[in-house]
Amino acid sequence: MGTPLAAPGLLFLLAGTAGLCRAFFSLPLRVSRPAAPSGSLPAPVVLRPASSSRQPDPPSGADGLALASDPGGTLNLLAMVENLQGDSGRGYYLEMLIGTPPQALNILVDTGSSNFAVAGVPDPDVTSYFNTELSSTYKSQGIDVTVKYSQGSWTGVLGTDVITIPKGIYGSYTINIATILESENFFLPGVKWHGILGLAYNALAKPSSSVETFFDSLVRQAKIPNIFSLQMCGAGLPVSGSGTNGGSLVLGGIEPSLYKGDIWYTPIKEEWYYQVEILKLEVGGQNLELDCREIQEFSSGFWTGSQLACWDKTERPWSLFPKLSIYLRDENSSRSFRISILPQVSTFFTLQCYRFGISSSTNALVIGATVMEGFYVIFDRAQRRVGFAVSPCAGKRNTKVIVCLFMIFYLIKCS
Repeated sequence: MGTPLAAPGLLFLLAGTAGLCRAFFSLPLRVSRPAAPSGSLPAPVVLRPASSSRQPDPPSGADGLALASDPGGTLNLLAMVENLQGDSGRGYYLEMLIGTPPQALNILVDTGSSNFAVAGVPDPDVTSYFNTELSSTYKSQGIDVTVKYSQGSWTGVLGTDVITIPKGIYGSYTINIATILESENFFLPGVKWHGILGLAYNALAKPSSSVETFFDSLVRQAKIPNIFSLQMCGAGLPVSGSGTNGGSLVLGGIEPSLYKGDIWYTPIKEEWYYQVEILKLEVGGQNLELDCREIQEFSSGFWTGSQLACWDKTERPWSLFPKLSIYLRDENSSRSFRISILPQVSTFFTLQCYRFGISSSTNALVIGATVMEGFYVIFDRAQRRVGFAVSPCAGKRNTKVIVCLFMIFYLIKCS
């Protein structure tokens, strides 16, 4: 069930209730790989100031939660800090050692798919690939697999091999791995990664949900808590040619040094993508109040971003665009919290052109990469919830959070 909605990268699927009806549409938040020149840039995020109401901290002994650990044990969360490189335009990737003897590859982190796959043959757009013939521990399963994204696809063969994550959990683990033999618009010029790590649920795994996912294998073999967290720090920073902008992928817990303030959780509604519920969407402070499944057309003359618009660099045209706000249901269902997205991503005074950060989609409302880059995001699979906290690296963007009271009777059934 399910086909990846987005190009490889971070994806966070939200099922929404718009206006006064329970309208279930999708709103992915993702870090995409480099798009074609016609692609649009993502909009930045600002979280409003937190209220005095505090989300209760989950108990330290709860299933699926690890806040700290023995540095000499299997799980050392501090060792995973800054283990990612990359940026929002090209994606964030993690170094892995695959096979025996180990072959080092950079693997793109993607929460919108569920397969672990690496380049298995030379490709003009990748600098390295996994040579199965050089690994004494590789075992082919002889099963063909194809994964199609909204942009790009690949075909390969399933197998198993051992992996080690230098800046991850200790030890080596046997993982299902697809070697990519053919691809189309998947590896693009300039990318620094050689494969993709799908961190969504097994419902999205190809060729079937019976394929154990990478993270499920780690939870089972390493006995780590069923939770991971993600911090990305590329927003507002110049794109580094060497890919040195980065972040952190914490497997098995929550690292306190990667966030400040409180963590606000919203329940996971369905386990395929990380699907949560939208209570309300606002544009410029006005509730869209959409009917069930209704996506209204833009009025005539509205600039859709299909063409670049250029101004003198002394002008600030983004001030003409409205702020977007997304209200998510809190674990305490009588209240919600709001994510506010401002029109300006960042300012590079060597450029004089701007892009509209919203484009059309046939299956979802898509908000781009930097929505996630203001947060430390916790994917608490054990307790079926996703958490948001302010990331210290979001200080350059004045990222904040607000929590709002939201009465349940605001939602009524659709007639």
